[in-house]
This record gives sequence, structure tokens and C-alpha cells, in this order.
Amino acid sequence: MNRIQSIDVTRSLVMVVMALDHVRDLLHTPAMTQDPTDLATTTPALFLTRWITHLCAPTFVFLSGTSAYLSLQKRNGKTTRWFLLKRGLVLILLELTVINFAFWFDIQFRTILLQVIFAIGGGLVLLSVISKLPVWWVAILGVIIVAGHGLLPPAPFTDPVARFGWSLLFGVNLFAVSPALTVVVSYPLIPWLGIMLLGYALGPVFYQDSETRQKVLWYLGGIFLALFAMLRLQNSYGDPKRWAVQTDTVFTMLSLLNVSKYPPSLLYTLLMLGLALLVLAAAERSRNALTQWLIVYGKVPMFYYILHWYAVHLLMLAMVFLQGYTGADIPSGPLNFGRPSGAGISLGGVYLVWAGLVLALYPLCRWYGRYKAAHPEIGWLRYV
Repeated sequence: MNRIQSIDVTRSLVMVVMALDHVRDLLHTPAMTQDPTDLATTTPALFLTRWITHLCAPTFVFLSGTSAYLSLQKRNGKTTRWFLLKRGLVLILLELTVINFAFWFDIQFRTILLQVIFAIGGGLVLLSVISKLPVWWVAILGVIIVAGHGLLPPAPFTDPVARFGWSLLFGVNLFAVSPALTVVVSYPLIPWLGIMLLGYALGPVFYQDSETRQKVLWYLGGIFLALFAMLRLQNSYGDPKRWAVQTDTVFTMLSLLNVSKYPPSLLYTLLMLGLALLVLAAAERSRNALTQWLIVYGKVPMFYYILHWYAVHLLMLAMVFLQGYTGADIPSGPLNFGRPSGAGISLGGVYLVWAGLVLALYPLCRWYGRYKAAHPEIGWLRYV
């Protein structure tokens, strides 16, 4: 099977949007002290800037599952399962080393942040075993995890090792291991595995003709969003954040949309995957200059991911020095990006930097994509 355009376009779109969130995290003036989804302090523009990027992680994880299914069908199952295991372990290693250094620029690695690449890597390791099951069993398991993990209690242990193990699997947590080491589990494996399994179960749809799968994607996206609306309006199960009538209609709508990502709630997953399925459907037969431009990023997702983090962090340091700070002003230590508290730019400036960054990465991604395609004999290129 040839590459599927809708997958590449959708992955590319969320990769471009993802960079916006990371530029905001490191460069926006109030990002160090203000939660953009806190309705008591946010603005609609800031809330939506953060909210739209919620689409990124579940789409990455979901499409990783879909790609795993397609790979299993193209190649010998046993060989591909071994590749999934190896790729998963490589992604975890990259998260702990190359990517964490990009987050913090700290050669001492005093902060280890387990984010989406850790979740995808761990998910692929588990999927290398789970994929032996029939696809419908995988789908049922995914539904059970996505719909039911919210019933689990917070870590029911006092022993720190047991709490850490529980958090790796089920819950977000921070562990101050020592004054020189902090470990943050932001993406626990099991909730995100459920999303990956749903993506895996969607794989057979992509063996249908383009018109049929577009109809299926529209239909599934509509079902997901309808389920979200029904459950959200009931305001009972599906998300720990209840919505409430606010001071005006705009903020009431923001309250309805304000769902929980850490870990991904049922409502968060329904909303974001519903939107992702609609994007997949729209991209299924859309061939124009924009989709061809986007595909360049989608063909080299890991290369782009690593490169953009280093670029964003370097841009943050450039901003700090251009605003008159010196090396002595740069803070260090656990949970510190190295940005002085007074440094930063406006939200409008964030959008300008984001646009420039994405455009600057285009020629590098195009070069690497061509190099990778021209050298299939270089095995390690399959992992980046």
C-alpha cells in the first residue's frame, strides 16, 4: 500500500499547530504563571490558542496506532511486531535523552519530563503484543480503557516506588526524587494506549476505496462529537471538570470546551478524536497546494518534532538576550526552562514567531524527507 495522503496531511496539520503551543510555553510573557485554560484569569484568545493545540497529542497517538496496523498488513506480522517493539524502545530512549535535553537545555538532566513521545513509545511496546489479538478485540479493549480509566482512583499507595509505578501507568504526578532530580509523569501509558488502540482498530478502514473511507470517517467523527455533546451537557460522567454558566455566552462556551488532558478524559478524547476524524475525512480527497505543502512535514514527524523543540528553545534564549538579560539572569535547576521571570513577548508576537519557525523548518524537512526516501538501506532512518 502506498502512503495515505489523508494520514500525512492530518499528521502534518497537528504538527504545525503543536509548534504554536510550544512557542507559547517558552516565549509568551505570562506562560510561566498563568494557566491559559483557567477561566478566572484567561482571555478567549489565549484559551483558544491553548485549546486548539489539545488536538495534537491524541491525533499523534491515534495515528501511530493506525500506522502500526497498516505496517502489520504490509509486512510479515512477526517481523513488524519486533519492529514495533524496537521502535517503541527507541522512542522512550529519545524522550529520556535527546528530547528532554531539548526541553531544559540542562546537561545534568535534573528534570525528566515524560510526555507524548514516551506515551507513543510505551504504547508501541505494548501494541507489539496486543496486536496479536483480532482487531475487534483490540477495538473493544481501546473502548474499555478510554471510557473506563476515569473511574480509577488517584494513586492508592503511600510507598513512593509503588506510586511512581502507578503513575507511569495511570496518573499524572510529579516526583521530587532529590534536590537535583525531578521526574514528571505527564502522559501515563494506559489512558494514551486506549487512544492508540482505537487508531489501530481504524486501520481496516484505510483498505477501503477513498470514497468509502471518507464516508466512514465523516460518520465516525460525527458519532464521536455527538457522544461528546450528549455527555458534556449531562455534566456528570466523562470529565473531572464540570462546566458552568459563566459571566457571558463566550465564557460559557469556553467552559463547555474546557476538558481535561492530563490524563486524557473520555470527553477530551471524544472531542479531539472527533475533530481529528473530520480532518482525516476532509483531507481524504483534498489535493491542492496547501496539502502538498503540509505533507512535507507529515513524512518526517520525528525529525520535525526534535528539530522544532531545539529551535523553540534557542529562540527563547535569543529573546532573553535581546531583551537585555545576561547569562547571570538565566535561572537553572529542576523544572526550569532557563527563562527569567520578566522575559517574554505578547500573544501576537507568539503567532509571528510560530509562523516564522514553521516556514523555516520547511526546507530542512523537505531535504530530510527526500534523503530518507532515497536511502532505504540506512536502517536507523526508519526510527527518525
